[in-house]
Amino acid sequence: MSPTAPAPGIVPSILIVDGDIISRHAIADYLRHCGYAVVEAANTDEAILAIKEPSLSVDVILCDVGAIGTESAFGLATWVRQNRAELEVKMAGSLEGVVQTAAELCESGPQLARPYEPEAVVDYVKRLRGTRDRA
Repeated sequence: MSPTAPAPGIVPSILIVDGDIISRHAIADYLRHCGYAVVEAANTDEAILAIKEPSLSVDVILCDVGAIGTESAFGLATWVRQNRAELEVKMAGSLEGVVQTAAELCESGPQLARPYEPEAVVDYVKRLRGTRDRA
């Protein structure tokens, strides 16, 4: 199911699967500002638990191809196709890819009054990662 044109009163939700907490939080915050409900998972095991949780609604999964867990990122995508075929899985292979995918989701979903530029989000995440690496 694509997050485009959500029904009135319905907030599309995105599950972000990424082991890098700084990147995951930055992308999650960006998507929340775009009007999405966001669920975060540090690995594929947490993602599967979130998908199985009846109280959580997930419309789209944004997964880093390097995500780890009992299943690889591609194993997670296969599991989703077999168990929740209605979910859309978007894979990204780099920080820039994740940011671009998030920007595309924001363009097709609710808009910010002042939208973030994808490059600015990448720069922000790189600065955060640099600060963390120096600490």
